[in-house]
Amino acid sequence: MKKILSMIALVSALGFSGLALAEEEVVIVDEAVSTEIAPAAAEAVDTATEAMLALSPGDTAWTIVATVLVLAMIIPGVALFYGGLVRTKNMVSILTQVFVTTALMSVIWVVYGYSLAFTDGGSLNAYIGGFSKTLLSGITPDTLLEGGTIPEYVFVTFQLTFAAITPALIVGGFAERMKFSAVLAFLALWVTFIYIPIAHMVWGGGFLGDLGAADFAGGTVVHMNAGIAALVGAIVVGKRLGYGKEAMPPHSITLTMVGASMLWVGWFGFNVGSELAADGIAGLALINTQAATGAAVLGWVFAEWLFKGKPSLLGAVSGAVAGLVAITPACGFLGPVGAIVLGFVASVIAFWAVTSLKVKLGYDDSLDVFGIHGVAGLIGAFGTGILMSADFGGIGYEEGTTMASQLYAQAVAIGVTIVWGGIGSYILFKIVDLFIGLRASEEAEREGLDTSEHGERAYHY
Repeated sequence: MKKILSMIALVSALGFSGLALAEEEVVIVDEAVSTEIAPAAAEAVDTATEAMLALSPGDTAWTIVATVLVLAMIIPGVALFYGGLVRTKNMVSILTQVFVTTALMSVIWVVYGYSLAFTDGGSLNAYIGGFSKTLLSGITPDTLLEGGTIPEYVFVTFQLTFAAITPALIVGGFAERMKFSAVLAFLALWVTFIYIPIAHMVWGGGFLGDLGAADFAGGTVVHMNAGIAALVGAIVVGKRLGYGKEAMPPHSITLTMVGASMLWVGWFGFNVGSELAADGIAGLALINTQAATGAAVLGWVFAEWLFKGKPSLLGAVSGAVAGLVAITPACGFLGPVGAIVLGFVASVIAFWAVTSLKVKLGYDDSLDVFGIHGVAGLIGAFGTGILMSADFGGIGYEEGTTMASQLYAQAVAIGVTIVWGGIGSYILFKIVDLFIGLRASEEAEREGLDTSEHGERAYHY
């Protein structure tokens, strides 16, 4: 041991003296190198340093976790939530539609969806992006989101989950009666011609974002968009056989509650993740999401208790989803008290839409996509413009913006979503009906889409 220590001391002494003796030579070499190699090396070092400084490991880690949470909202969240609501003979059908839709949207988003939503579209940029990042061209592991602190690949994947969950929500509007081939064809067209343009208009540099429309995590882009398409689909495809004459209760409230619980948990990825950073606004979105959802559950339960005599578990989970939907566009702009007000009000109005409006208008929105996502999304989008005011505990308006001008921007965004989504969805349904046919045969529908479309059963007993 003593010999080893002696050797280390000797090497150290020689090293220091060698450095002292060679100091003059090193300076000479450095001067020679600096004339040719140093500028390029310095530039590379500066670029790498810049990237390291801009990249936030904390923001990146959180956004990756948020992305996984949103994916869990779809599979198995939406799948189980919807699966429990349909009849036993259509359980496999709805699970398959949600699962395969997630896969289909993942491929579309990578091939051209992200590029059209989040790049400059030139002369058409007010409405749609361009093809410069088709197949994610030009993006590498070192590419950071412009103006952000996370890798662009992370942002691409986070937005992919939004593009996947929105079409998955739509299938609830025409559940139990539409052919699987028609579902896939419609949703592929819908995400291309409806979702991507709206996403670009609001988030990707289009005119709604420039107008000042506030949509933190997708009130118009996701929920109103899906709700309008589901309503149009329910009307175009037509009512289920026996609707209004036969009992069509959910086959498993248990599975629906499990799915709704996964939605509630995953929604923190949806809302808080949309800040794309682990900061104070993310914390605000966190508390607002929880507070609004709690208030919405109570709002629906009390309304049901008052008008129907008994509070139900289905009502409680429906209220939770309504509250989550309503706070989505507002979560980064409101104070917690404003979130409670918004969640409660949106839930009560959604209850009315599901139990009264639907009956009066006579449409068969199988799983109440419009009544919950469409209506609560509208209330949330418009309510954002009011409750974000500093007078109501919100973060306040941007300089030069008043409540009136903010409400105008919100109203325009809502109107564009309804018109673009409504008319566009109607046209796409008609195109698919012309070439493929929308509706399953009467025999297939009575048998159940599980066996007629997929040759499987959810249960064997």
